[in-house]
Amino acid sequence: GASIMGNRAANKAAGRAADAQTAAAQMGVEENRRQFDLVQTLLKPYVEGGTAAFKQQQNLLGVGGAAAQQQAIGALQNSPFFQAQLNQGTNALLQNASATGGLRGGNTQAALAQFAPQLLQQTYQNQLSNLGGLSSMGLGAATGTGNAAQNTAAQNSELFGNMGQARAGAALARGQNTQDLIGSLAGAAGRLDFANLGKYLGVDF
Repeated sequence: GASIMGNRAANKAAGRAADAQTAAAQMGVEENRRQFDLVQTLLKPYVEGGTAAFKQQQNLLGVGGAAAQQQAIGALQNSPFFQAQLNQGTNALLQNASATGGLRGGNTQAALAQFAPQLLQQTYQNQLSNLGGLSSMGLGAATGTGNAAQNTAAQNSELFGNMGQARAGAALARGQNTQDLIGSLAGAAGRLDFANLGKYLGVDF
């Protein structure tokens, strides 16, 4: 009876230990997921901005085809920034020509004709550079998100392994306890004095 009670207590203790280890590992898994979700949320605007910037770079460079390139350049040319720069530059040239008496001269007309294409070329290059900065930032954010995902996966994999080990350890402990119980009962049975027990009970064994 004592052996049976001891076996039950040992099995319960092994089960409780496994449950505690499993619960602790599960808490770690949930915290890892929460932290990854937080990192992903923080980096998401940079990833999305970088993706959009890279797409605009491709369009300006003609990677997406001639129609997409023409549309991108047209959008740049009609942008408020470009138009403001064009108006300011044109007014400056006209004012300078007016002040020097060359408003209707050939030099002024040539300067006006060259100014818009030069300004567009400069704006184009600046836009590519600015978009490159944004796309690089997005790439860094995407890389950071990927690294966080890999770290989370590795940590959770280890924690899941710990859960499995805890449960396997409990099962092995229960098995060992059962073996010990069987051995104990067998030993006790082997030590019984059946002859004297039969006399005491009035039964022949």
